[in-house]
Amino acid sequence: MQPGGGRIAMFEGKTIVLGVSGGIAAYKAAQLASDLGKTAADVHVIMTGNAAQFVTPLTFETLVNNRVAIDTFDRNFEYNVEHVSLAKKADVFIVAPATANVIAKMAAGIADDMLTTTLLAARCPKLVAPAMNTGMYDNPITQRNLETLRRFGVTVLEPDSGLLACGDTGRGRLPAPAVLFEAVRRALAPQDMAGLRVLVTAGPTREAVDPVRFLSNRSTGRMGYEVAAAASRRGAAVTLVTGPTALAAPQGVEAVPVESAQEMFEAVASRASVQDIIVKCAAVADFRPRTAAADKIKKGASEGMTLELERTRDILAYLGQTRAPGQVLCGFSMETRDLVAHSQEKLEKKHADMIVANNLNEPGAGFAVPTNAVTLLTKAGAEKLPLMGKDALADEIFDRLLAMRRERT
Repeated sequence: MQPGGGRIAMFEGKTIVLGVSGGIAAYKAAQLASDLGKTAADVHVIMTGNAAQFVTPLTFETLVNNRVAIDTFDRNFEYNVEHVSLAKKADVFIVAPATANVIAKMAAGIADDMLTTTLLAARCPKLVAPAMNTGMYDNPITQRNLETLRRFGVTVLEPDSGLLACGDTGRGRLPAPAVLFEAVRRALAPQDMAGLRVLVTAGPTREAVDPVRFLSNRSTGRMGYEVAAAASRRGAAVTLVTGPTALAAPQGVEAVPVESAQEMFEAVASRASVQDIIVKCAAVADFRPRTAAADKIKKGASEGMTLELERTRDILAYLGQTRAPGQVLCGFSMETRDLVAHSQEKLEKKHADMIVANNLNEPGAGFAVPTNAVTLLTKAGAEKLPLMGKDALADEIFDRLLAMRRERT
């Protein structure tokens, strides 16, 4: 998912160190620094001397509001052993771009500049994003060095393929800044959902009128995709059953594309029994045409046409009636009036553990926006949450669902 949600709580009080080594892809690191600098984290940048030939230190200093470190023996810093100080403070360390030279130094334990010295001293999670000529990347020596880093617990972010700055085509491109941002976020996330299986539904469904037309709704799927991403970051094995959207599946999530309400019902029902948590975010059609025309309905034939509808299967009600022992079930409710009353009724009738309810008419809580303002309903009552990013809300939801699981064990 794209960076968003404002000063995401996951970054509060964290120190992130971004290492930038000397490759043309160093310019992409400026966007990553900008994205990280907009969070609540304290972001520090360490550059190699060669990196400073591609992008000036002043660029990064402006983006993260901290002085860039390059020289191990810089006397202008406040007195301390600077590489040890940063290494102790760091909660995550990412090197992007990581050249073949820096990767080789890391694998051999060489510490001959500020970046490699700090890396060797750091004990936090470390990520490297290789970026180089495809021949250098595919070289068996580089691949051996990367495998050495993996064995020592370093996360290696696979490079993209495509046209490189040198004119070659192949592996070696630095991943997009949004991908790097997500990798940092995953490294900071608590792994309190490791070992759990989570199923999430998202997006709209489409109910065919004829081969061209369908009935649907305004859902973009963003809330459900943020829920799936949050569970995956926290260590869960996530299945995302998704109606048609324009979104890319979150990293590490198994996406199951469907179109109609019936297809979604079948995909969910066949997987439900093995899930620990189910979060049903999808805006599933309540009605579908009783019959769909085999051919496109022509204008002349549709004058005064009546479309006969029938109910679709109620997925949340089915899950509430058939769920496995210990399974936690959460549904969503979007209303335009009587939010709490309608959602409370849904909580009880569908035998859910929690309903996440929002009012379409409330500013910032509708479709196609990055924020949401919801009321959480459980058997204990209703809790109104403030307006927040949908990514932050996803974590709030799982905090409560995990608390429910703990109470039952």
